[in-house]
Amino acid sequence: MERGGVYHDIPGKTAQEVLTCLIGAVKMPAGVDREKLLEAVLEREALMSTAVGKGIALPHPRNPIVSNAEAQLVITAFLEEPVNWNALDGQPVHTAILIVSASAKLHLGTLSQLNFFCQQESFYRLLQNRSRAADIIRFVKDAEQEWSN
Repeated sequence: MERGGVYHDIPGKTAQEVLTCLIGAVKMPAGVDREKLLEAVLEREALMSTAVGKGIALPHPRNPIVSNAEAQLVITAFLEEPVNWNALDGQPVHTAILIVSASAKLHLGTLSQLNFFCQQESFYRLLQNRSRAADIIRFVKDAEQEWSN
């Protein structure tokens, strides 16, 4: 998350528009082809919505896009306006957290952690309040520190 950053007011009226704007706007590691990333994320989205409920989506490609763990990133995007993302709970998405991983194992670990965080009321409030990157990253680091103890 620290590497990926937090972005506010990402425009778009559909999931595809939001993802196009997001991938076009964020800083990417060297060698990442934005068009291929967008295509891969939209392919995954076409299989099944990545909206996990409560206004949050976790878009990601099915296969690794970056070649090493140091290039992985998680990008938090607060949308300009909530978007229908075909969530099972029917709620529009206000926050998209894009995952770009280097391997299936690292991807599953990241996805699992984010799913866990999204179920925590304190993390959800950070997203709902469109908090600063420092506050979100502090939450994640504190949680990871707790897990390692």
